[in-house]
Amino acid sequence: MDTIADFYPVLVFAIVAVIFTIAPVVISYLIAPRTKGKKTYVTYECGIEPFGGAWIRYSILYYIYALIFIAFDVDVLYLFPVATAYTKKGNTYEFYTLLVFILLLGLALVYAWGKGVFNWKRKDQ
Repeated sequence: MDTIADFYPVLVFAIVAVIFTIAPVVISYLIAPRTKGKKTYVTYECGIEPFGGAWIRYSILYYIYALIFIAFDVDVLYLFPVATAYTKKGNTYEFYTLLVFILLLGLALVYAWGKGVFNWKRKDQ
């Protein structure tokens, strides 16, 4: 019976997680304005009337560029805690490990640049 009692905090955490997930949806449904009109289903573009079609074909380079951005964004987020931990200890092994990590990121950037990912080829319309 004691092992079941050990899982009560997990159960409470799960219940609170479900409440925090559902509550914003319910609250926004209750307090959101409900208006119907001519511009209800128009895409908002900073107050400018939208023009042209919504279906645009993007080059595969756009998606590769986006994936590279996400990869480097996550890597930069990794660097902040590592850099703060490095300043506290000052171990040379950690410095060289961090240096190798940054060099690998740089090699990936040079490789993508060499493949032409950052060269945008525009079509004249």
